[in-house]
Amino acid sequence: QVRVTESGGGSVQAGGSLTLSCVASGYAVGAYCMAWFRQSPRKEREGVATFDNEGRMYIAESVKGRFAVSQDNDVYTLALRMNNLRPEDTAMYYCAIDSEDDCWPGARAFEKHFNGWGQGTQVTVSS
Repeated sequence: QVRVTESGGGSVQAGGSLTLSCVASGYAVGAYCMAWFRQSPRKEREGVATFDNEGRMYIAESVKGRFAVSQDNDVYTLALRMNNLRPEDTAMYYCAIDSEDDCWPGARAFEKHFNGWGQGTQVTVSS
């Protein structure tokens, strides 16, 4: 059974840090693209970061310099390290996986069809 699970959300004050974790389980080892997205109630879903089986990564311009993405201990695990958080970073953060292909270059990767999604983890940043 395939599953995508996020963890690590919470509430912090502006300037603080959080690390989100994602585990995609049940997928066969092969080419993949994993991504973090976020969505707040009055905004469209926004791509945040991508990482693929070749170790290629992309960070959205809106968070570049503050967020970093890396593979955790194992394949199909992805960490999003968020520093210097701002109130506008408040959102539900989702992890997604395309288990059939690696990432497209740059921001185009966010346009892929991701065949697995997590339930999301809430990040709230207070001023």
